[in-house]
Amino acid sequence: MKRVLGTLYILGLTMVMFALTMLIPLCVAYVGGDAARDAFLDGFLISVGIGVGLAALTRRARCELRARDGFVLVSAVYAGLPLLAAIPLLLYFHGAGLPLSFTGAYFEAMSGLTTTGATVLTNLDTLPASINLWRATLIWIGGMGILVLAVAILPLLGVGGHQVVRAETPGPMKDERLTPRIASTAKALYAVYFVFSILCFLAYRAVGLSWFEAWCHMATTMGLGGFSTWDDGFAHFDSVAVEMVAMVFMLIAGINFATHFNAFRQRSGRAYLRCPQAIPYLAVVLGVGLVISVFLYLKGVYAEPLEALRYGMFNTISMATTTGYANTDFAQWPLFAPLTMLLLSGFATSAGSTGGGIKMIRAILLVKQARNELVTMLHPHAVSPVRINGRAVETRTMSSVLAFMLFYGLSIAVFTSLLLLSGLDPITAFSAVFASVNNTGPGLGPVGPMGNFAVLSDFQIWVCTFAMLIGRLELLTVLVLFTPIFWRK
Repeated sequence: MKRVLGTLYILGLTMVMFALTMLIPLCVAYVGGDAARDAFLDGFLISVGIGVGLAALTRRARCELRARDGFVLVSAVYAGLPLLAAIPLLLYFHGAGLPLSFTGAYFEAMSGLTTTGATVLTNLDTLPASINLWRATLIWIGGMGILVLAVAILPLLGVGGHQVVRAETPGPMKDERLTPRIASTAKALYAVYFVFSILCFLAYRAVGLSWFEAWCHMATTMGLGGFSTWDDGFAHFDSVAVEMVAMVFMLIAGINFATHFNAFRQRSGRAYLRCPQAIPYLAVVLGVGLVISVFLYLKGVYAEPLEALRYGMFNTISMATTTGYANTDFAQWPLFAPLTMLLLSGFATSAGSTGGGIKMIRAILLVKQARNELVTMLHPHAVSPVRINGRAVETRTMSSVLAFMLFYGLSIAVFTSLLLLSGLDPITAFSAVFASVNNTGPGLGPVGPMGNFAVLSDFQIWVCTFAMLIGRLELLTVLVLFTPIFWRK
């Protein structure tokens, strides 16, 4: 019980720190005099009160966290913080007499913090600036949280992708405790995240976006979340320059941030060549983008090759990196293109990036393992371990990858079945679940790039909300809490 209370103490402190981020939209609301000012002030006070109260009640149980405490904490943080994030949304919408249920507000907040980018809101351009700023900031904060997960929590569970790439991270990590060294590692990754965020912000401003739009789209680009300040997303700008900035920084954010750090530290691009994920990631994303562009041209969707390249490449990069931006309604393309882009979002990004999906490293491990199985069929006595950068991958790591894939496929099947039972058509049900589990955002059909999730019922939205949560925490981190052995002493 003491360890549970100790975890709640850390959760309380985390809530207080998170509440401080509400001061950003609050300041914008006061300066701009927009209608959401009181909603953010009340939301800030309520959130601080909840966090301080929880920390005060459990302060005597303070203790150093161990591995299993980390699983409880990270699940509680990602389930609890959206509750606080939803408060200003609910207060503003109810105060303005606009329709937004608790289900919708929690979904919107969860979508932001998990960097999914799916939304239930419409008429975004008519919302107060502080509301759109808050939505974008949630994704930026969520991106930072993912970096902590990558270096501090997920390796403790032995989740395959992170076990492999942790050899690349700056500084050692221990399996038994959350140590100051891990905090130092997180700070190093934050530094890289901040640097790229500033560069992205300035680049958006340089190509013509306002300071406000530049901040909002920087936050959702670096977090690979895809929220926009306009209902039609990047189609509103209709600018090749803006789309080029987005593509460059989406590709950057999809690479392991530890690799970026090593490249900065060594002042050399060799870190990207040594990374087992970076080159395959870029090759797959850009290669598929080119194939889809050619396909669109040959099918006559676009009459000019450069036009097909513009739309095919932008939307492929956006979906593959699980960002979810769109500069056209690609759901209207021949099914091969949007379905391929959606499936690509399931594995393209690197572990240690802000992207979702199973990660490129797991896909590489699975391909190598499948090849080895074929070799073993022909040569039963051959010893051919899976290798990454010349190092043999541990059997435990491969087992965790296979277990992850089992739960990944099972989760998609179960959630899709639930949506089918609730009355959704197969394409909408599958794409909504697939986009949620992989934290991609738009699916196909009514939940496509120019639609949103507001068309779903409350039950369907809760299914997608839980899918976003377990997808962001890489399934096993949450599902392990439901095993009896986890709670045994």
